[in-house]
Parts: sequence; C-alpha cells; structure tokens
Amino acid sequence: MDNGIDVVLYQKLETGELFLLEERTWNTNMVAALEHINYLIVDGQEYETLEGRLNVDTNKLELLLVSVRHD
Repeated sequence: MDNGIDVVLYQKLETGELFLLEERTWNTNMVAALEHINYLIVDGQEYETLEGRLNVDTNKLELLLVSVRHD
C-alpha cells in the first residue's frame, strides 16, 4: 500500500526569502515524475523547480521553486 510522501513546496521570492506555498502528500508516481520534469503548476501558477532535498529529520521532501513569468 502506498501511503505517499509528504512534500513541502517553498517559493524563493525575488528578495531571496522563502515562502511556504503548500504541504501535501504525493503518491510515489508523482515523486518519481520529478526525475523528468522541471516545472510544476500549483493553484494555476507555474513554477520552475530549482532543487530538492530530503529532510530525514521530518521525513519530508522539500522542493525549492521560483515563479515563472509569462509576459
């Protein structure tokens, strides 16, 4: 049974500060897809993934994102 993986999404703002976008449980297929993607859509906004880390202290996968502008 797939209990999923807790994923925390942080947005890196233009000021360099981090903003917590959301935290939710992803299934293992979604986590595996991270090998092949560079962009995520969250609440209709597109973000580019910069990096990720596995926080073994909290058992969470943390992803650092920046907003993509479509001018």
